[in-house]
Amino acid sequence: MKEELKKSLRTYGALLLLGVTGVPLGAAVGLIEALFCRLLLKVTAIRVAHLFWCLPFLAMAGLVIVAVNQKFGGRGKGGMSLIFDVAYEEETELPLRMIPLAMLSTALTHLFGGSAGREGVAVQIGAVFSYFAGKKLPFKNAPGIFLVTGMAAGFAGMFGTPIAAVIFAVEVLAAGEMRYEALLPAFTASFSASAVASLLGIRKENLAVHISESLTPFLLVRLITLGIIFGITGGLFAWCLKHTKKYLGEKIKNPLVRVFSIGVILSILFLVLYRGRYCGFGTNLVEAIFHGEKVYAYDWALKFILTILTLSAGFQGGEVTPLFTIGATLGAVLGNLFGIPVELSAALGYAAVFGGGTNTLLAAIFIGGEIFGYDYLPYFFIVCTAAYVFNRNSSIYSRQKLTKYSC
Repeated sequence: MKEELKKSLRTYGALLLLGVTGVPLGAAVGLIEALFCRLLLKVTAIRVAHLFWCLPFLAMAGLVIVAVNQKFGGRGKGGMSLIFDVAYEEETELPLRMIPLAMLSTALTHLFGGSAGREGVAVQIGAVFSYFAGKKLPFKNAPGIFLVTGMAAGFAGMFGTPIAAVIFAVEVLAAGEMRYEALLPAFTASFSASAVASLLGIRKENLAVHISESLTPFLLVRLITLGIIFGITGGLFAWCLKHTKKYLGEKIKNPLVRVFSIGVILSILFLVLYRGRYCGFGTNLVEAIFHGEKVYAYDWALKFILTILTLSAGFQGGEVTPLFTIGATLGAVLGNLFGIPVELSAALGYAAVFGGGTNTLLAAIFIGGEIFGYDYLPYFFIVCTAAYVFNRNSSIYSRQKLTKYSC
């Protein structure tokens, strides 16, 4: 009995210490993410103010990004794929230089008008920093646990959604499995990172929906149909990204020629298509929906295509924020067709296309709750579940393990 009690105390003591350790780790990641977010906001403001000076140099920026990563990146060029490999213990090192290289490359992409995100890079930064710190700590399986912890902190620090961040980090590595061993430190690190980033002036998107809609059988059918469409869209984005990268890599083998030539084409497209409307994160399109501004029926398709081209060419940035934009703008269009309030349909698309593209379920549901309000959690549950089932196991993370069943 005494031995069992001692064993239990040691176990709970270790868990408590893990949770406590997550606080300073999360704070450190939150500080880095706040600086990174401020950098991205600054370069975005410069691009918006001087669009015609910035866009013509997108191809040149691509040359710098590829050349710098080729010279200094080493195995860190693997980005999120390397992080997944380390999580599966197929690799053992995450070079710290991944952090400044990812920040610089993403900032250049956004300064000169590429269509990309930030969340994937933020997760990468958090994972690399926490994995490095975890290797110095005297815990069993510490590097792997703190890799997940850092992913949660990075997501929360950049986006201000700590609950969704925790769930995303423990859910995303293997579809259908959860990394519960990292749950407690991920929880404390996520809230710590979010709090520090907030103190430093980084605010989450607040797009509350104020619509009263009773959940009738007819509405349920429409919501499930929406979810299927969103899931297919998210899965299609992941599929197109994977195969476009492969196709361009085969057709234009020199990465410098590839990024420059496609960069020139993108510069022209971004200028012709509403003068930079589809540059950057795409948050301008999401805000347009909720502020009653003009949204075109093809906004989602153009953002979809231009993001695929930007990332496949060799520019850097995340895929998650564009997924939010694609989902919201597609949702706004479908809302009118399905007789669902546009704001609600856009909110559902925002969450469900993210879930379809990342092959996650619970993270998508809670993203919806944290951004748009938990009053609509049943709607997010229905739509995101349908999206998760019908995304065909596709994911923007090519190294994600697929343990989930396939329809």
